[in-house]
Amino acid sequence: MSIVTRIEALWWKKEQPPLLLRGLSSIYTTINACNLNRRLKRAIEPELPLISVGNITVGGSGKTPFVIWLCSELRQRDYQPVVLCRGDAGQLKIPRRIKHDDRADVVGDEALLLARRCDAPVIAGRDRIEGCRMAAKLGDVIILDDGFQYRQLKRHCDIVLIPVEGVGNGCQLPAGPLREALNQLQRTDLLVRSGNGNAVPLSEHKKPQKEWQWHSKMMDITQIGGQKNPIPTRCTLTAGIARPERFVKTAEAIITIAEKIIFSDHHRYTNADVNRIIANGLPVLCTEKDAVKLLPLWPEKHQLWVLPISGEGEQGLPEAIIRTMLSHSEK
Repeated sequence: MSIVTRIEALWWKKEQPPLLLRGLSSIYTTINACNLNRRLKRAIEPELPLISVGNITVGGSGKTPFVIWLCSELRQRDYQPVVLCRGDAGQLKIPRRIKHDDRADVVGDEALLLARRCDAPVIAGRDRIEGCRMAAKLGDVIILDDGFQYRQLKRHCDIVLIPVEGVGNGCQLPAGPLREALNQLQRTDLLVRSGNGNAVPLSEHKKPQKEWQWHSKMMDITQIGGQKNPIPTRCTLTAGIARPERFVKTAEAIITIAEKIIFSDHHRYTNADVNRIIANGLPVLCTEKDAVKLLPLWPEKHQLWVLPISGEGEQGLPEAIIRTMLSHSEK
């Protein structure tokens, strides 16, 4: 187990983090607050209404499937959304529209997945201000992926996703999973608890407001690589995502997992990784985010299966998002 994995495991325990991590957390908190405030002073008004979908914890909050769901809901209500993302794990500095046949190592795994799953244009690149200008020519509303800490763009609806499991030990990085202090949730318009099960209550420091619910749903296991076969009964599971234990738990309820091979979030797969994954000869099951990176390397005779995720929001959530967006647009 790597040191990063060990530290992340501490985040979700009730005991106080080690003194060293708490000291580093204090330094991070000070520097991060200065950076975020500096960004806020340079914030510009986008040409289109902008909905930000973000989180306050590191990874694993369900932003990608939520953005896919939100695109669908907006299109059903006659909007033409455009998704704007940074392209994490990619190489794009200058933003551009993502194509279905792009390479994940160039445009980013999440950006490529969004382009394939959203029935909407997706723009990725580190310069999201320029990306915002491009988006204004392609639709009538922008969805900013992972936008809560990206304060350079003003927004008309600020959505923050928090997993039902809560925020761990409540500490900021690296002592805990928080990117910012919980009191920064006062900036949000809509707070959405994502995932399945009963939500762990948040700290009393949070601004009182309704917590909307958004539930992830697993679709049918689908074969995307190798010679066609019936759904297997046993497989190797691999994942390179934040908090993979949730994916493992869901998969184990569907299929027998003979071996688990876990990588870090946004892992860039190599041929050596693929050889390790298929070494036992069993079919392989992965997430959609991993699939876009594995497929270009995958041996054509070996079975690769994916467990796609969809989602369903609480009744009234799409209307609340649109109502908030329109209200802020009129100001």
